[in-house]
Amino acid sequence: MNRSDVLITADELLARLADDGSTPRLLDVRWRLQKPDGRDDFAAGHIPGAVYVDLDTELAAHSETDPTAGRHPLPSAEAFQEQVRAWGIDQLTEVVVYDDNSGQGAARAWWLLQWAGMTARVLDGGLNAFVAAGGELATGPSEPVQPSTVTITPDSMPVIDADAASAWTGVLLDARAGERFRGETEPLDAKAGHIPGAKSAPASENTADGKFLDEEALRSRFSSLGALDQPVGVYCGSGVSACHNALVLASLGIESSLYPASWSGWSSDPARPVATGA
Repeated sequence: MNRSDVLITADELLARLADDGSTPRLLDVRWRLQKPDGRDDFAAGHIPGAVYVDLDTELAAHSETDPTAGRHPLPSAEAFQEQVRAWGIDQLTEVVVYDDNSGQGAARAWWLLQWAGMTARVLDGGLNAFVAAGGELATGPSEPVQPSTVTITPDSMPVIDADAASAWTGVLLDARAGERFRGETEPLDAKAGHIPGAKSAPASENTADGKFLDEEALRSRFSSLGALDQPVGVYCGSGVSACHNALVLASLGIESSLYPASWSGWSSDPARPVATGA
């Protein structure tokens, strides 16, 4: 993969929407830790033709009995296939995903579609870039779409569990904010700190003003982390922002393995060691 395989600019998207041919399937994944449900924001203004995607229910499963599965476990293959069908996506559909939070939610949708053997691109700069480029917004709920009958190919992206993360011999990147990595604060999960041996790589540093840094800057960043010449594992708090790092690495031609349970799962297991500090 390269940058154009995983990202699309607002100008490119506007040109595609103006084309008389098929319109891309647009997935609006507006989600934030502080406001996980973005339906109101979607109704107030979205790219015409977009479908709202609820990250918590459509891009994740839930485990009431096993906290070590994390706060956003991956959906089952069966459940995600039904979701992809409901979005009207098949193997030939051009898919563009976006949000209004520097690609955090969109990256999770991108990763899951890749995991399912599909392809998608993230709108660089998200909704704000679309408006700034002259795009007009629609209001109201998602319009109905014609479901597809696609059969996905699950496990098309590598995934690791806690044991594999513990024994990881390459570089393991933690996408959370630095203060959470260092164990100075932990607002969400059972313990503060990080997986021993991991390196801090906050996903927030992949972007500036909502847009991804240029390729040279991103390559320099991940080269300094040792991520360009050895196996890479990625995790975060619950498996969302880790997908942001996975997307950036993919844009540089690097495949990474996601630990879906991430810190929320690891810190819930009393048998797992915890490291703190830089």
